[in-house]
Amino acid sequence: MSDEVYHKLAKVLDTLPNGFPAAESGIEIKLLKKIFRPEEADLFCDLRLTFETAEQIAERTGRPLEGLEEMLTIMWKRGQLFGVDLGIKVFKMVPWAFGIYEFQLPHMDRELAEMCEEYMEVYGQQFFENKPQLMQVIPIEREISAMQEALPYEKVSSIIENGESFLLMECICKKEQGLLDNRCESPLEVCLGIAPVPGVFDKPRIGGNISKEKAYEVLRKSEEDGLVHLTWNVESGHFFICNCCGCCCGVLRGINELGIPASRVVNSYYYAEIDPDECDSCSICADERCQVNAIEEDEDSYQVIRDKCIGCGLCITTCPSEAIQLVRKQPEELEPPPKDEMAWYEERGRQRGVDFSVYK
Repeated sequence: MSDEVYHKLAKVLDTLPNGFPAAESGIEIKLLKKIFRPEEADLFCDLRLTFETAEQIAERTGRPLEGLEEMLTIMWKRGQLFGVDLGIKVFKMVPWAFGIYEFQLPHMDRELAEMCEEYMEVYGQQFFENKPQLMQVIPIEREISAMQEALPYEKVSSIIENGESFLLMECICKKEQGLLDNRCESPLEVCLGIAPVPGVFDKPRIGGNISKEKAYEVLRKSEEDGLVHLTWNVESGHFFICNCCGCCCGVLRGINELGIPASRVVNSYYYAEIDPDECDSCSICADERCQVNAIEEDEDSYQVIRDKCIGCGLCITTCPSEAIQLVRKQPEELEPPPKDEMAWYEERGRQRGVDFSVYK
């Protein structure tokens, strides 16, 4: 069977602001063939980044309406696009990440895990070259000093309180690494989906519908387990919070394994600072809490490597001598995130020099 439709799909995904670079090995085409049937790949190329009904897609593209909604629903179930059913079904295309890759959670097997792992280095090098970053770090809220004014998008509680529906899912990164026999011991069910209207997750295709109280409990437990809160790098419209470790997370591995500077991988507004006079050199912060190896031993204490610190606050909560604090970056160091999803796409597209207007 001709690979033409898969090359077409790969080009569409690479035209989207998130990117989908070609690899010398052609692994990206193998990935698409694993996930999409030819007719599904072809239909994906006719979708947009904004929600449409099957009727709207048919009218715009000239595709027959008969059977279209059924096919789109199947593609939604297969994790190839994003759909919502609130009495009327609407669908939209999604990038490779955050999108198709994460939606493969129910379908991830050893073969797909191996393919994704092979593609990570190629994808990661391109993905982290450009800003705005996909993810922003949300620090442990109680460690933000009352003297430091945290904006709503910097606070876990603001994101949760703006939600009306909550979903608890397994972490796709941890699942992939488990299939590759590389997973750490941190919990698997740690990823939260958030929606601003009730009922969105009543019949989830992945994960389970949970209460707001349970969502807070997941966040508290993740902090205890030393996991970093990450969400989309926008001011409003957050629809997920990931709780990440540096050994499995595809984003944090960009820092730890690909050697990409932390400031290019994630957006953050704080950094940790250790008072050497108070530090008793117990090494808990460096050995057990820091997920990006940003703390090292000095002569008589430990110190934070400022350029590597992502300001998550995990090192502070278990410091027995209370020698660590979160410090807000200076105004000139801060990178305000784009206003919302489309603003993020616009700025990312501008940075990459791609024209994705046909997919808006």
